[in-house]
Amino acid sequence: MVFIPAAEFPRGRSHALPDDDLKWYPVLMRDDRPVKPVRLDAFYLDEHEVTNEQYAVFVKATRHRAPVHWPQGKLPAGKEKLPVVNVSWDDAAAYAKWAGKRLPTEAEWERACRGVTEGKKYPWGDQNPNAKLARFNVIDGPGEVCKFPPNYFALYDMAGNVWEWVSDWYEKDYYQQAPARNPQGPEKGMYRVLRGGSWADVTKYLTCANRSWARPAERSPNIGFRCAKSFGRR
Repeated sequence: MVFIPAAEFPRGRSHALPDDDLKWYPVLMRDDRPVKPVRLDAFYLDEHEVTNEQYAVFVKATRHRAPVHWPQGKLPAGKEKLPVVNVSWDDAAAYAKWAGKRLPTEAEWERACRGVTEGKKYPWGDQNPNAKLARFNVIDGPGEVCKFPPNYFALYDMAGNVWEWVSDWYEKDYYQQAPARNPQGPEKGMYRVLRGGSWADVTKYLTCANRSWARPAERSPNIGFRCAKSFGRR
């Protein structure tokens, strides 16, 4: 795991989108605003998304259900280093608990994604993604983890490859009311937050600030996760 120091950072989208000033533009599409300073305690985050290989150990140890696309519930040969997908939010939370970890909060995920690129679009800055920076806009699924340059914190695949579940419930106007220190997300909701974009997405979904969501029971070939741990617990 990678240590992420305590810090205050400006959470939210600081760059403009072409339709921001249109009166009819849905409020839903402004859910990554306003930009506000958020203070987070130190924590640890997995350097890469949980892999099939790691998840298979969990499945064997706990008899938890395997991803639906694994033949007879077995990890496909040659797919060990790919991020696990087709896992629900509950699957991800169960793995994290078994591993002595937890899912990151949405704020923790964004802090880790940004590193020192405050106000920038992507983990590496404002340069638009390309095939040397991230896996995106392809049709043949995720790729092995750690194949693209890491960000400032030495975290891999914070943009692209697979969407990542975080712990928070989704609420479109949560940023307007969230506490300024260690926000945990709404107390309840219908959807859980997803971050980071995936292999199937175009560039606008790969930004540090972009928020997506899905029903907790959803299992998709472009959704995975990584784990966090509070500072002081190794």
